[in-house]
Amino acid sequence: MFVTFEGLDWSGKSTQARLLGDWLTDQGRSVLLTREPGGTPVAEAVRDVVLHGHDMAPWAEAALYAAARADHVAQAIRPALARGEDVVCDRYLDSSVAYQGAARGLGEERVRELNLMVTDGLLPDRTFLVLLDPGEARRRGSGDPDRIEREDEEFWRRADDGFRALAAEFPERIVPLNGSAAPDEIAEEVREHVRALL
Repeated sequence: MFVTFEGLDWSGKSTQARLLGDWLTDQGRSVLLTREPGGTPVAEAVRDVVLHGHDMAPWAEAALYAAARADHVAQAIRPALARGEDVVCDRYLDSSVAYQGAARGLGEERVRELNLMVTDGLLPDRTFLVLLDPGEARRRGSGDPDRIEREDEEFWRRADDGFRALAAEFPERIVPLNGSAAPDEIAEEVREHVRALL
């Protein structure tokens, strides 16, 4: 089973990915809990460049995310699935469609096609989209924001619109969740959906 979590930065998606990974482990299942960009040495190095490096052209950013994802899928996700493990991933290609396709204006379909090509068409069995108003998400932010988190509110709103459009386009795969609910409530809703996949 391949499950992903999506949403704006500070929406609570990382918390939900971890909670689901822990719950599946408690059920006696073998789980790979991973993240994007990241999950392999190459992808973690790209993460550092894309999130903490210099400003870059939008297509350079999109291509770096795609490169990290290509390595992550080939070196970590597909091998885990082949071993019969569940994969729970914090972000996947829907983030690129929303952030680079919609928010950066590169075009959702063009960015989706790039990422489907480099992953050989691998899509999650289920994607949980934690929806939260961009203003509320920004208010939750703390610490030293990365290059993407420092973008203005209009960028965040375009990304949010991109995520919502994806949920409307792929209702059979993407499950929208209310990010303003209590984390335990969200986690139980996630588990209800996942039980149907087990």
